[in-house]
Amino acid sequence: MEIGIVEVQPQMVLGIRKKGKYEEIRMMLPEVWQFAVERGIQIEGPPIFVFHEMTDAAAKTADAEVNADIEVAVPVSGKVEGTGEIECYELPGGKMAKIIHRGPYQELEFTYEKLLAWLEQSGKRLVGPTREVYLNDPRKVPPEELLTEMYALIE
Repeated sequence: MEIGIVEVQPQMVLGIRKKGKYEEIRMMLPEVWQFAVERGIQIEGPPIFVFHEMTDAAAKTADAEVNADIEVAVPVSGKVEGTGEIECYELPGGKMAKIIHRGPYQELEFTYEKLLAWLEQSGKRLVGPTREVYLNDPRKVPPEELLTEMYALIE
């Protein structure tokens, strides 16, 4: 698993952000995707989860308390009308460390550990939310073939 530094451009997305449990991601992403498809909105890339808790301990506590900050989004071609729950907005870009995880989503935690260890060893500092970009569909490929790009906003 190679880690590199990339410049991620801001992108227009349709998204939902709410408090709850991380397991809700699997229901929220299809909701946003379906919203776009039903309205003929041009989808410009794979779905994204923005991970706002800054540490593993904070994430586990927030999830246990049903208070996790959950944001899912789908890149779209331009500004479109939202509904109140599903909004269109620009997801910020910036300098980010990137790693690709191959395997089940349940094992993402181990890749996060590698990414955070690399940041520390490289003298880089996490300065904002991380994000996961889901490159293939868990309904179409076995768990061991799932590919997830992981990005960490750094200074």
